Amino acid sequence: MVAIEDIRSRAKELLEGGMVRAVLGFRRSSAGLLAEPTFVVASEDVASLVWDATCVHNLALYLVNEKKRQKAERTPDTRPLAIIAKGCDSRAINVLLQENHVAREEVVILGVSCEGGGVVDTRKLADALRGKEAASAVCDDTGKVKVATASGEVTFPAADVLADRCLECTIAYPSVSDTMFGEKVDERGFTARFAAVKSIAAMSEQERSAFWDGHFERCIRCYACRAVCPMCYCDECVVDSTSFIVSPMTTAEEKANRIRWIQRSTTPADNAMYHMVRAMHLAGRCIDCAECERVCPVNIPLRLLNTSLEQEALEMFEYTPGMDPAQPSLISSFRDDDPNDFIR
Repeated sequence: MVAIEDIRSRAKELLEGGMVRAVLGFRRSSAGLLAEPTFVVASEDVASLVWDATCVHNLALYLVNEKKRQKAERTPDTRPLAIIAKGCDSRAINVLLQENHVAREEVVILGVSCEGGGVVDTRKLADALRGKEAASAVCDDTGKVKVATASGEVTFPAADVLADRCLECTIAYPSVSDTMFGEKVDERGFTARFAAVKSIAAMSEQERSAFWDGHFERCIRCYACRAVCPMCYCDECVVDSTSFIVSPMTTAEEKANRIRWIQRSTTPADNAMYHMVRAMHLAGRCIDCAECERVCPVNIPLRLLNTSLEQEALEMFEYTPGMDPAQPSLISSFRDDDPNDFIR
């Protein structure tokens, strides 16, 4: 089992030695069950770091935000940033490294294995607790999740309360790290990989179309899915119109003729266009952290879209995103022995 004291000790060493400018990790939140991301800059504050089943967020997102913040500073601190990373977090970091958005010397990865557990799904947990409020959640080494409530501790099977991405995960440890905490565990036997995707693929074309139409028509286009995704780091998104400069001299005709790929209105067609475009831009890049689905206020199963393409990449090209930052990305790679079986 991962001992939080080991993580804190290493974080303290890095900060006291001046080897990093900060340690990006988790601390206990005063606003609910889930731990919240935190930047620890002083060695005496490492005691605030926590690690358990409530550490849900993909911290790679904050590497992207830090990169943007540093660009705006005149004299930025160029020391690396240490980051406490789960398996999916580390794979997101690897994709950022592959795409040269982050340099390897800019980050110190404190990798933490999820071993026999993962992170909780707050919606599942709320259903399981039936009105009780959870104070903490910890995975044990027997495939159970122990949840503390005001009326005592309750134990649930992992399948009842862990996030679906954790139940299907076959790489529950960082593929690349500078310091590793915990054991590498491959097959955990919770749920078959791509189980949900296969159930959708088994539908008829009409059923599948109706399934997605029903979900997309609820989309309010808040773009929370885009904002939380570490892979959505473009300065300008296809759905935004920031590159069109409007001046007092801009005519109404010029404004009307401006290229707009997706309308601002939340029509089913425009909603579908947005989600399809985003899914295609994540093909071969999405590492299945499922943060997009977690933050969606109307519960659209966005993970199904992205894992469908992840399955295609695996089955057609034997490619799993984020495993090796030294290898080219799926879109930029070519193999002479590519079977091309998908071409008809």
